[in-house]
Amino acid sequence: MMSTRDFEFKQIAFVFTDEGEKISFKNDNIVITDADGNIKHQSTCYRLFILFICGNYCLTTGLLERSKKFGFSIVFMTPNLRVTAMLPSKAEGNVLLRKKQYEYDKTEIASHVISNKIHNQCALLKKKRQKSEEEKEVIKKLEQFENDVLKSDLSGQEIMGIEGISAKLYFKSLFTDYNWKSRQPRTKCDMTNTLMDIGYTILFNIVNALLEMYGFDVYAGILHTQFFHRKSLVCDLEEPFRPIVDAAILKALNLGQVSEKDFWKNQNQYILPWKNSKKYVEVILNAIMEYKNEIFIYLQSYYRAFMRNRAIKDFPVFNMYSEEE
Repeated sequence: MMSTRDFEFKQIAFVFTDEGEKISFKNDNIVITDADGNIKHQSTCYRLFILFICGNYCLTTGLLERSKKFGFSIVFMTPNLRVTAMLPSKAEGNVLLRKKQYEYDKTEIASHVISNKIHNQCALLKKKRQKSEEEKEVIKKLEQFENDVLKSDLSGQEIMGIEGISAKLYFKSLFTDYNWKSRQPRTKCDMTNTLMDIGYTILFNIVNALLEMYGFDVYAGILHTQFFHRKSLVCDLEEPFRPIVDAAILKALNLGQVSEKDFWKNQNQYILPWKNSKKYVEVILNAIMEYKNEIFIYLQSYYRAFMRNRAIKDFPVFNMYSEEE
């Protein structure tokens, strides 16, 4: 298993490829060349954890061989940042872990995870200096929901209900200055929702790669119900980290880095064209990278606590901000 020290030096690479570009290898370095053979990007495979390839690309068999040899995952994306496939580097045959997953039928871990998410949502709202009375009231309600969701014997549906109400209040308050309507995944109804889809997709695949590394069945969730082709466990354990993406988008909006001119509007959908995707991916990916080690430690600790049947108080907590902040 990878140690925390090892992971500190790992890189997450996001490569935008144009037509005619080629991904190959030279002396255990990943090399991306353009149509004329000129090198656009080069980095060592020893430090690579996950490689996002976005756009049109030509693959060599060496890429697949190196990903297995050096243990990095590959995520393939279309030019509009939709994931088409993932080749994870995963632990094979962790039978005991999967047996524990399939036998687990409680909701206390789910409550713990959602409480952690609401805590981080609340912490982000508290960062705003000048708050209206309405915003202060939302913070109080979220603090109450953070505790309510920890009540014993809640069903999964009840937990999801509390999470849904909290999210509705949170997003309305967080983006109150930007004509927020509602969170509508994959509909691309406005710029903010479009950027959320992009950010959550990147985060999702990073969490997925880490869970695969330990040998989890990523389709067996603790809260989200099992559904064909849905990686429910990834959906579950991504939750505490979502406010990282929200904070990055809010900061970009506040700094005027988000422009409606960058989007193409078609039938009430805000589409981010290929040429404008890179700057937004960079903003979100940089924000996630600030917490890269914390995400790794959280999932490592989760694996250890789950395998050892630890009490819920011993399961990890991710805090975006310290008390001093």
